[in-house]
Amino acid sequence: MEHRNLGGLLNVSVIGLGCLPMVGYYGGKYEKKDMIALIRHAYEKGVTFFDTAEVYGPYTSEEWVGEALAPFRDKVRIGTKFGFGVEEKQPTALNSRPDHIRRAVEGSLRRLRTDHIDLLYQHRVDPNVPMEEVAGTVKDLMQEGKVLHWGLSEASARSIRRAHAVCPLSAVQSEYAIWWREPETKIFPTLEELGIGFVPIARWDVRSLRV
Repeated sequence: MEHRNLGGLLNVSVIGLGCLPMVGYYGGKYEKKDMIALIRHAYEKGVTFFDTAEVYGPYTSEEWVGEALAPFRDKVRIGTKFGFGVEEKQPTALNSRPDHIRRAVEGSLRRLRTDHIDLLYQHRVDPNVPMEEVAGTVKDLMQEGKVLHWGLSEASARSIRRAHAVCPLSAVQSEYAIWWREPETKIFPTLEELGIGFVPIARWDVRSLRV
């Protein structure tokens, strides 16, 4: 498996495993033991980059990822996300207040069975919280050693610049596929200019095949 650096410093396998579908988000019901086996099989095949979030389940995905990767935690990179009101029972409401970010990170650390998060994303930009406050909070968490790198998910070039100015970003995650090329013009120039890595999401929704 080939590896690449995100933001120049975070080394990951070129293929990562997204752990949202495991909790049935796209339909289906999967057993914990089977998903843990799948995660470990991916590692055996060379995958070292695993993507999850507190809102996946909620919490279930992080718990399974943490258990599955515990035996070789130091050999993998885990990305997780904050930004929704999960603890307030409002999983679709945006919440990137500094106090919420800290609680979300503490919860993720516990569920992932680790003392640090390799890559922490803001899941969605919160229009009610200045990006500078979000970046400043994550910067503090990085100085405390709880977060090693950070990024944004589905963010505009303007938000990327504001965040990067306070605390340099390692990665931006966004949908990118044959049928969705918008990042090429909307954010790629900014990422290249600032030296930020890009993590593509190629969602495949069977509902799009209906005729």
